[in-house]
Formats: sequence, C-alpha cells, structure tokens
Amino acid sequence: MTTNIQTGDFFSLQNSVENITEADYEKTGLIIEAAEAFERSTYQCVYIIDYFKKGFLYVSKNIARLCGGDAEKIKDFGYLFYIDYVPAEDLKMLLEINNSGFKLFNTFPVGERKDYTISYDFHILRGRRKRLINHKLTPLILTKDGRIWLAICTISLAAGNDPGNVIMKRPGSGMFYQYSLYDHKWEKHKEITLTDNEREVLSLSTQGYTMNEIADNICKSVDTVKACKRSIFQKMDVKNIAEAVTYAQNHQLI
Repeated sequence: MTTNIQTGDFFSLQNSVENITEADYEKTGLIIEAAEAFERSTYQCVYIIDYFKKGFLYVSKNIARLCGGDAEKIKDFGYLFYIDYVPAEDLKMLLEINNSGFKLFNTFPVGERKDYTISYDFHILRGRRKRLINHKLTPLILTKDGRIWLAICTISLAAGNDPGNVIMKRPGSGMFYQYSLYDHKWEKHKEITLTDNEREVLSLSTQGYTMNEIADNICKSVDTVKACKRSIFQKMDVKNIAEAVTYAQNHQLI
C-alpha cells in the first residue's frame, strides 16, 4: 500500500525506552508462554509489542485468520504489519490515536499506568476485503520512569460498523476517557452502571437466549426484559444488542 507513514512514526519520544538488556529479555520467556496459553484458552488473536526494539516480541498463530499472513512473517515485519494490512485512512487514524494516547498516558501517576487499557476499532485488509476489528492494548512491563517496554494486544472482530470508538480506562475508577476523532481531544466521562436485571439480561443475550427464555431464566415478564433492553440501549447510546455487548466488554460491565 502507498502511504507516507513510516514505522518509526509510531515510536515517538513520548515513550522512548532505553537501557533494556539481554538479561531482561531472558526473563520474557514466561510472558510468551502466558500469551500462548491465553491464545489457546480464549482463541483470541494476541501479540506483544516491544517498544525498545520497536517491533513485536510475540505474535499468535491464529492472527493469520484475520489477515491471511503467516504469524512468523508478521512478527518479522513488526510495525510494517500495520502499513501493509491497514487501509490508508485507518492508518492515519491509528497514528493519531498512538500519539494522543501516549500524551494522555503520560499524565497518569506512574503507579497507576499499568492498570490502563486503550481500546479502538480499525479495519484489517485481507485481499480486497476489509474487516473491522477491535484492538485492545494494555501495558505488561514498564520502565522505572513509567514508559511502556512491553504491551500485550488482543484482537477480535468489532460489533460496530465504523472505525474509531477510542476508549482508555482503568478498572474500578468509575470513569473513562473517550477520544474524539472530530475534535482531536480526550473527553472524560462517568462510567454508566447497570441494574442487576439489566446485567443479567445483557449476559443472557450474549449467550443467544431469546426474549422469552431470558424472561423465564430471571423470573420476570417479557415486558420487563424489553424494558431492560431499552434502558441498556439508552444508557450506552447504542442501537442493538451486538453494540451493547461490545460496549459492555470494552467497559468491563459484564
């Protein structure tokens, strides 16, 4: 693909990592084993970014299902993976998210930074087809001054239709940051809360239960289940249950 973006553009001085030794890398074996176990148990695509060597430390084999590329080749490509497999308009968006994300991340207390996760949607190319995926990144190992050395990323199919949906949050904080691609800034929001009935309705919906089956399961009327779904959609500002599930997963509500 033709683009003016280079791999080095994703590695700004905002997260400049130094003084990582070979002895440090010798300790990463258990991390890779854990990532492999995570892949086997969840079937999610997972990879580990190395911000010191500016590439990938690990790439799961099942990532080939999304883009048709061999995992080892993708690992060798490093950030060329994005340039080769992401449409130009989404690639520009990813660079903006990367830069703005590190600016916000560096404002957090060092002791809290490891707890944050950033989530966003973008397209992956597979031949002539595009797939919208959800991408989550969370720090694995930080330097003493709070820079990210290693970060683990997971990839799954997105439930929405459009790229973006950029969220950064820390579990249990009661709030989250959302990035506006129109205003080019982060906005702080209070996290929504679900009632027990709403949480049960949403959880059972993810399991494929019908409206009547959900009503029987929670010993409520079908009208109550319908009211719960309407309330969920309104709170989340979504249009259907698939979008609601994605929202709940991104915000760790279920």
